[in-house]
Amino acid sequence: MRESYDIAIIGAGVCGCAAAFELSKYDVSLILIEREPDVSMGTTKANSGIIHAGFDAEPGTLMARYNVKGAQMMPGLAKALSVEYRQIGSLVVAFDEQDQKTLRKLYGRGTENGVKTEIIGKERLHQLEPNLSDSAVEALFAPEAGIISPWDLCLAFAETAVKNGCELMLDSSVTGMQMENGRWNLEIGEKTVRARCVINAAGLYADKIAAFANAEKFEIKPVKGQYYLLDRSQGAVFSHVVFQCPSPAGKGVLVSPTVTGNLLVGPDAVEQRSRTDLDTDKNALSHIRERADTDTGVVNYRENIRNFAGLRAYSDHSDFIIGPDKKAENFINIAGMKSPGLTSAAAIALDMPDMVRGFGLELKPREKVVTTRKKVRFASASENERRTLIAKNPAYGRVVCRCCTVTEGEVLDALHSPIPPATLDGVKRRCGTGMGRCQGGFC
Repeated sequence: MRESYDIAIIGAGVCGCAAAFELSKYDVSLILIEREPDVSMGTTKANSGIIHAGFDAEPGTLMARYNVKGAQMMPGLAKALSVEYRQIGSLVVAFDEQDQKTLRKLYGRGTENGVKTEIIGKERLHQLEPNLSDSAVEALFAPEAGIISPWDLCLAFAETAVKNGCELMLDSSVTGMQMENGRWNLEIGEKTVRARCVINAAGLYADKIAAFANAEKFEIKPVKGQYYLLDRSQGAVFSHVVFQCPSPAGKGVLVSPTVTGNLLVGPDAVEQRSRTDLDTDKNALSHIRERADTDTGVVNYRENIRNFAGLRAYSDHSDFIIGPDKKAENFINIAGMKSPGLTSAAAIALDMPDMVRGFGLELKPREKVVTTRKKVRFASASENERRTLIAKNPAYGRVVCRCCTVTEGEVLDALHSPIPPATLDGVKRRCGTGMGRCQGGFC
């Protein structure tokens, strides 16, 4: 490990890892610093996994700009990085006249943002989603919305960056920083990491990092969202992402398939003080279920295999907080990354090289750069592909997770990957072990 770098990125969520992925294409020394023992451990780990089309964001905002660009990038990125992604489209459903007015407002925003949308009537709506409640009268259809594995996208960015020479420092909390002789000194336990430029992508702790740097002040407000994750037996209830009309509290409860074939229901949105409390609550989950039952009454909640909660990094700004800070020298914020932060991450990363150049750093493209990743997924492989894999390595023929058909070979791949897992949960995120109906009981 070096003592000094050109660029230090604080936070290995999807925004920090996307920035590392993009900057690692250049001949610079780069380090990615994360307080947790793995990447994607904060907001990235526990969200809806939705690639939003971009009709909801206020035109002219950073949210609108980056959301639309990020959604356009995702099909190509997911293919190049072997990330599970499906462009299934989304529906915002109206149940009364007030909802219909909201749909028209969203349609206008989408048109201004350059997003392909249309308002469809009851007959077509119920043809698309036969299990939708009969009281649904209209919907805004956005065919370019999609679903993705958020932690695998984050991991793909990080692994590719590491292959390009980015150093990764896990289990490392930044506890202070000072500018000295044109370089930042980052205090990390007993170590000091020096960097010419710092990118603050610290998620729920971004305001703390900004305060260490004496940057412009902002406040992160954690908002908890809780979910039901239902078994694959419920995965075909809807074939699109189904949203309720948004309100000041957020985009509302959604019901959506996942890329693994499950059904996701949630979240709510409850502001809280704690940045670590991920407990679920029976009353909150009951409220989510009641709201989701407005969309459909056919979900069998006895097939629920997991409840979980995630924290979103809302801020005291209405828009994303992105760009070079006006007070702190050579310091960039990527903060306040609430929805559509996941969708926007790759597009935000595209702007990082020019922002860094603004500090006087010369960025020359690397002569040999990795921009792709290949990942084996035995469960979705064809019979011929499976035979080839097993012939190459018999470990692919030994299933260790029956529910999700994950093989020993895939676990070994994870253990020998550029960022090997340090915990069983890390194996779970990389391979899918323990994510099926039995939740690890028979793995």
